[in-house]
Amino acid sequence: MLHVSWWKTALIWFVVLLSVLLAAPNLLGERALSSIPAWWAHRKIELGLDLRGGSHLLLKMERGDVERDRLENIVGDISTRLRTVNVAYSGLTGTGRKIQLRISDPAQVQTALTALRPLTSGADKPSVVLSQGDNGALTLDITDADIDSHVSAAAARAMKVIHARIAQLGVGEPVIRRQGADRIVVQVPDLADAQRLKNLLGQPAKLSFRLTDQSMSVQDAMDKQPPAGSDVLFSEDDPPVGYLVQRQPLLSNIDFSDAVAVVDNQKGEGTVSVKLTPEATHRFAQATASNLGKIIVVVLDDQVISAASLKTVIATGEIDVPGDFTAQGAQDLTVMIKSGPLPATLTTVEERTIQPGLGGETARYGLVACIAAAIFVAALMIGFYRLLGIIATISLVINMVMVAALMGLLGITLTLPGVAAIVLIIGIGLDALVLIYERVREEEKKTHLLVDALRHGFNRAAATVADANLTVLIVAAILFYASTGAVRGFAATLMVGVISTFFTSCFVTRSLVNMWISRRKPRTLLVGVRSGIFDNANIRFMGIRRYTFTVSAALSVATLIAFATVGMHLGIDFAGGSIIQVRAKQGVADVADIQTRLEAVVPGDVRVERLADRLGAVIRVHAQDGGENAEQSAVSLVQDELGKTYNFSRVEVVGPAVSGEITTTASLAVLAALAAILIYIWLRFEWQFAVGAIIATLHDVILTLGLFVLSGMEFNMTGIAAILTIVGYSLNDTVVVYDRMRENLKRYSQMPLPILIDASINQTLSRTILTSATTFLALLALYIFGGEVIRAFTFVLLFGVAVGTFSSIYIAAPVLILFKLRPDKFQTGGESNGPAAGNIQSGKPACETVAKGIEIRNAHFPGRAPIDAYGNGGFRFADMSHRGSLLCLPSGIYGWDMLQGDALTPDRFQKVLDEAAEIEVLLVGTGTELRPLPADLKAALRSKQISSDPMSTGAAVRTFNIMLSESRAVAAALIAV
Repeated sequence: MLHVSWWKTALIWFVVLLSVLLAAPNLLGERALSSIPAWWAHRKIELGLDLRGGSHLLLKMERGDVERDRLENIVGDISTRLRTVNVAYSGLTGTGRKIQLRISDPAQVQTALTALRPLTSGADKPSVVLSQGDNGALTLDITDADIDSHVSAAAARAMKVIHARIAQLGVGEPVIRRQGADRIVVQVPDLADAQRLKNLLGQPAKLSFRLTDQSMSVQDAMDKQPPAGSDVLFSEDDPPVGYLVQRQPLLSNIDFSDAVAVVDNQKGEGTVSVKLTPEATHRFAQATASNLGKIIVVVLDDQVISAASLKTVIATGEIDVPGDFTAQGAQDLTVMIKSGPLPATLTTVEERTIQPGLGGETARYGLVACIAAAIFVAALMIGFYRLLGIIATISLVINMVMVAALMGLLGITLTLPGVAAIVLIIGIGLDALVLIYERVREEEKKTHLLVDALRHGFNRAAATVADANLTVLIVAAILFYASTGAVRGFAATLMVGVISTFFTSCFVTRSLVNMWISRRKPRTLLVGVRSGIFDNANIRFMGIRRYTFTVSAALSVATLIAFATVGMHLGIDFAGGSIIQVRAKQGVADVADIQTRLEAVVPGDVRVERLADRLGAVIRVHAQDGGENAEQSAVSLVQDELGKTYNFSRVEVVGPAVSGEITTTASLAVLAALAAILIYIWLRFEWQFAVGAIIATLHDVILTLGLFVLSGMEFNMTGIAAILTIVGYSLNDTVVVYDRMRENLKRYSQMPLPILIDASINQTLSRTILTSATTFLALLALYIFGGEVIRAFTFVLLFGVAVGTFSSIYIAAPVLILFKLRPDKFQTGGESNGPAAGNIQSGKPACETVAKGIEIRNAHFPGRAPIDAYGNGGFRFADMSHRGSLLCLPSGIYGWDMLQGDALTPDRFQKVLDEAAEIEVLLVGTGTELRPLPADLKAALRSKQISSDPMSTGAAVRTFNIMLSESRAVAAALIAV
């Protein structure tokens, strides 16, 4: 039985039980959720917009509006303060952030400065810088700090207005949050009409009733300069009509207590009426009474929507807003008036909209893919490990439950890339279990005691699992902080998955195995169809390292050349532009017709591609010139042109500012990931290991970029996510091999490095192949069943699994030889150094024997040990043509010149018996066939308390290496034939 304290076991299963409770709401329907406590129901995982449908908007607050309002407020404040102290002035004007005026009486300059000085005070920094010129001239400059402060305050007010407007749409609970100083992220789930949302949020809705200024004509005001306190505004007519309007309103938004829309659905028209506050009612009645006959205009966001002559006094407290409104327009204006005006214009710089129907279909695809992936890998594990495979499957289920619990607890939204992360977690989790199980198999061969093998296997594999998972965690954390939206959901899901994977593989699985041991008390490890497949692996990986290095370098250089000359097909995340997915209302999508129609109305490059089901098409609109609004204008043109014959399933728009930021952030993310990996592996291993990992990682990144160049797939932020995931997976594989190399370096510090590397790779080969197979199967399920949207992303990951596996063997490992890793650095006291190459009793110098070498197959050591004491074609195990015999001792390998044939007598053995006095086991390789030992030899060995085992030479070599790796006192006599 594995010794695990009761409190640790209790804690493990308490965490599992808690995870089950936290994950349970995900299996309950809406009615059941309403009957459980709110704190529990809220633990249900929220689906991302790409899985349920809705709109994601990134809105940018126009700083120019804030600056203009701030300028007007300060100008008004200056005028009020100077009038209060009776200071005469002239030329009070403001442009941008600068305000200028002149004090009429120089004697009053000091009084004016005293009155204006409070404007310069700020919480931390001055709001306005006041300076004095000649002849009473004063200049006030608004500081950056003041504008930043007001932008931040305006963004906070805007968020409240946005929430109020969306609340009246009757959709799901929106997510509204700040991003930086002047941006707001708005996510509205289950929204079918994204255009209406953009209209509601893109309009400040500053409504006012104003009088016209009759002091001069509109044309004169346009040709010269409007009078102080007035502006020229235009109507929405075609052509627009200009009005000279007083700046001070009779009524504004603050005076409206409510708004009501009256809609005529048959005519598609609507009217809006507003209710005034009591104070505004009284004030407006007085204003209309004193201005009868004058023209009053209704202004909405600096545009005249109505103009009429005042004929009667208006004192009812309820006013109709004149204007030519559609039914939808009247309802939207009512919503905007009731929610209040935005403090500044909000421009949509990024949009991701998916219709709820398409999102639900994608969610079903993702669920099927996850189930298929779990079935595939569970079948593989059970087939290879039988009962331990069943335990691995149970551990996998618990892992998924813990992932769901952590996502609900931390409020992580499940996105479509997040589904890919879950599939990847399945592969990573099984990687950890394969690593543990394969280590247990090795330990069982050494000890022949299952309980000891399980204990040592779990303990020794735990550090490797931690190292491997930590590299993935580092990459996922960097991706999380460098990304937004669905890709951030992928990174967050991957992070919690890595954490839960370590817990379930190292603790839950161990507890389950402990239950099996305590109840069944098995004596041997149950192994399925995989028994013995990789046991005799002794592949000369390093023997072809020069060829693989050359081919990989050539491919990398060719990729870089293609990258520089041909380039990649950048998606809208990096190049800007729009992607619009449409579906024909009737019949199939006519791609040629769509292309022709859009080329006639949309500026720039437009590409149309048919979807696989032929019912829909994807439209890609090249980035537009003209700023952030130009992208939305292009989308509007597409919607106007195709709206009657096509439904719009998905709309993604990225403006130039956002695409530039994404490019910078993505580049920094990749560099940060490489730097973090370099530092971590350097700290955990040696600098040569870190360099090897980085070179292998760069190799993977370059070839993955080559895949994008060669295939023409769009490269966007999901491509960055795929690359960083490949980096994490490849490093996971590399760290496992490196960890075994480090372990062998401590044991066999004098073993030639190429031989040791080959041995380490062969020892972990079963884990590498099984892990790659399970991960590949999981991703293949996602590729087949995950739907069109995720297919390209999954294809890149499939490619990455293959490339990452190759690089961990043929790139990361040979770099250690290239940079001359010194095995003696790993030599520690008390550890066996293994058989020392070159300790040969043949009279030949060690340097000569190192240069030639022999080949013994199916052995970790001596492997292809550097011995050639018997001339050309000496001890060559492949064809069994020995020229002499060898004696393998822990201290070295000796040519045994005095022995001939297959007779090993006590007298002949006595010469080296003294040196072998500490040997407890002698393995006698009798050639290609097993032959019995002479009775007198067995008796002589028994008298020295040495047990002897005759076996074929191949079996003797393998057994010698296994026992040697356990630091056993063993020797092997390999007799010539």
